[in-house]
Amino acid sequence: MRNLFKNCAANQSNPKWKNIISRKTPLYLRDSDIRSEFERDYTRIIHSNSYRRLKHKTQVFFSPENDHICTRIEHVTHVESISYSIANYLGLNTELTKAIAVSHDLGHSPFGHSGERILSNLSKNDLGIPFWHEKNGLDIVDSIELLEDSEKNKQNLNLTYAVRDGIISHCGEIDENGIKPRNEFIDLSTYVYPNQFAPYTWEACVVKVSDKISYIGRDIEDAITLGILDEHLNELYDLLNYNRKDKTLNNSNIIHFLVADLCENSSPEKGLCFSDEAFYLINKIKEFNYKNIYFSDRIKPSNRYFELVLNEIYSTLKCCFNGKSAFSSVQTLQKFYPKLYNGFSNFLYSFYDYPNRKDPKFKNKILFSDSSASDFCRSILFFIAGMTDNYAMEIYDEIVGF
Repeated sequence: MRNLFKNCAANQSNPKWKNIISRKTPLYLRDSDIRSEFERDYTRIIHSNSYRRLKHKTQVFFSPENDHICTRIEHVTHVESISYSIANYLGLNTELTKAIAVSHDLGHSPFGHSGERILSNLSKNDLGIPFWHEKNGLDIVDSIELLEDSEKNKQNLNLTYAVRDGIISHCGEIDENGIKPRNEFIDLSTYVYPNQFAPYTWEACVVKVSDKISYIGRDIEDAITLGILDEHLNELYDLLNYNRKDKTLNNSNIIHFLVADLCENSSPEKGLCFSDEAFYLINKIKEFNYKNIYFSDRIKPSNRYFELVLNEIYSTLKCCFNGKSAFSSVQTLQKFYPKLYNGFSNFLYSFYDYPNRKDPKFKNKILFSDSSASDFCRSILFFIAGMTDNYAMEIYDEIVGF
């Protein structure tokens, strides 16, 4: 029913409102600013470098020269569109859903989920903790991404709690029906694994579901375009026609069916729910995609290449650390790897307790200690995670070339 969630929306009448719009520190204000808190978050996100780089990061298929294969930024745009439609129909705050949607995947590494698994293995080996893109996304908006303020000072994004919560709570890989928000106003740094807590707002719950709706159909569309599903089309058509009158299903119809079904079956009492038919379908599509797309033989060569690229970059940077100073260590890169040296040294300059950092325009918090080996490994992981596919490949070519 339209506007069924209106009384649950993130607005000033919501008892959670002060927590929802809270920031770690007050954000500068202009007397003439006409934007809401979430509109300010939205524009801060889309003007960030992390957002811009999503256009050159793999979603599923490593195809940097094909303009018609979905990249990470297209996926984010699809999630924004789907979540807006759902939130608008249910009577929720569409400004908040848009801000969460465009930021939810800022933490993704180059090369999609394959790159994420590679960085996670490196992180577990050297730091004892996994790397996961939802947590990395929160770290990016809290500590890594810098944006100039009205005085040209470089500051962290400093987003509202509701958007930060939506980023770390968005995991869409869990098979569940009836999603509801939590009531607890928790410290988001207490997250230690994906999907540990439910989101704090209904709007974040909408983005979480929209993430799943977005990728399952588009991944099939791209796989058909690339010819990966040629031998599985009959199985796919049988699956998509499951108990349906409409026999002409494509990505558009999949999305329409799932969005309409979710809006029809959800309520504040039940949560965000699909019908039994739609929930069965969405899980069967995921099962089909894992078997025939994500684990297909056609994907494996690129995964092996990603292993080479990211491991070589990490190893090269890690081996240069002299155990005393991050900044003196990276000097050894300058002779043979100037592009890597320039990129990594600039990154270190922004976040290390560098004694000679005199630029008064840096107002962000310091993250790393110059002499700490674990901090050096952490900084490498953050640096690599921020790379685009193309930049990672360029750095790898510089390392292996003469």
